[in-house]
Amino acid sequence: MKQPDHQLPYATTLEVRDRCLCFRVQRAARTLARRFDAALKPVGLSNGQYSLLMSLNRPEPPRMTDVADFLAMDRTTLTAALKVLERRGLVQTTPDPKDRRNRRVSLTPDGHSLLKEAAPIWRAEHDALDRELDADPAALRALIEGLS
Repeated sequence: MKQPDHQLPYATTLEVRDRCLCFRVQRAARTLARRFDAALKPVGLSNGQYSLLMSLNRPEPPRMTDVADFLAMDRTTLTAALKVLERRGLVQTTPDPKDRRNRRVSLTPDGHSLLKEAAPIWRAEHDALDRELDADPAALRALIEGLS
């Protein structure tokens, strides 16, 4: 059967599947997210929440802009994710004393406790993942970092 002229050939779909780094990285990211979601479920966190909490584990509370940049996340998405964690009493936002237009984000004592409980789970899951990889984990991380 002849393909209509207005349709993109299916061969293009196969080319994208086989060549597109974005497709491959997104697919791998979803697979990793599911794996770490399952590992962190016993402490009531998703992998995204764990990463967000970990990004706040600093000597000084960061500005929201700095957290968004660190996580490569837009402010709207960050604000929505923080609201969930605020309702759980894990994080708090306060006005920046140097510039009241900005907000600073910090872990609460409960947030610190939960992060401390979750870290060994994350570490054990990551150790298992590193053992399963068919590539050097450090080299793989360096390649991925080169894309960001």
